[in-house]
Amino acid sequence: MHPALRIVAADLQRIFGARLQSLVAYGPDDHPDGVHTLALVERLDFQDLTACAPRNSDWQRAGAAVPLLLSREEFLRTLDVFPLEYGGIIGSHQLIAGQDVLGGMRVSDADLRRGCELQAKSHLIHLREGYLETLGDPARAARLIAASAPALRSLMDNILQLDGEAAARAGLTPELVREVAAASATYIADPSPLLARYLSAVERLWQEVDRWRS
Repeated sequence: MHPALRIVAADLQRIFGARLQSLVAYGPDDHPDGVHTLALVERLDFQDLTACAPRNSDWQRAGAAVPLLLSREEFLRTLDVFPLEYGGIIGSHQLIAGQDVLGGMRVSDADLRRGCELQAKSHLIHLREGYLETLGDPARAARLIAASAPALRSLMDNILQLDGEAAARAGLTPELVREVAAASATYIADPSPLLARYLSAVERLWQEVDRWRS
């Protein structure tokens, strides 16, 4: 267990007492923001936030990100609103304190599909708008492509849960993904052809996800 988790757990148990139903860690331990936690409580009010706020500096110094605080009912009622985010927590969580409320939970395929469509379309829009903001400058365009690589990997990981072949059908091959990630490290006199292939593949991927609805 990451040392910061003991500090977060002790503080939240003191603040919420029996109202703390479950505390889990999720995601990688080496995240730049610190180890992530989700606390599900019976109820959450402003006084609880007031009690937690002074502890945040100690949590961050210990290597923990700001905990995600939700009532259990909030979490259950918004699984359909944040299917990708909550699905990632459910899939990677480690119980720290309380009950394993997330054990056995799953996001429905319909909600996951909708979340993937939103993510794919948002990625496409971001790339289009980002390119306009580069004013056509090759160096800025290359940085835009490379900076989008983590979001692209997240998108492909999420879509893989529903259809293992969708990315390949859209043309998002491993070779293209490597080119995207290396765009700023490798000198490219004109990144426009790469960006054109990239945009086309992401658009086809969004169309793939959109067709799942029917």
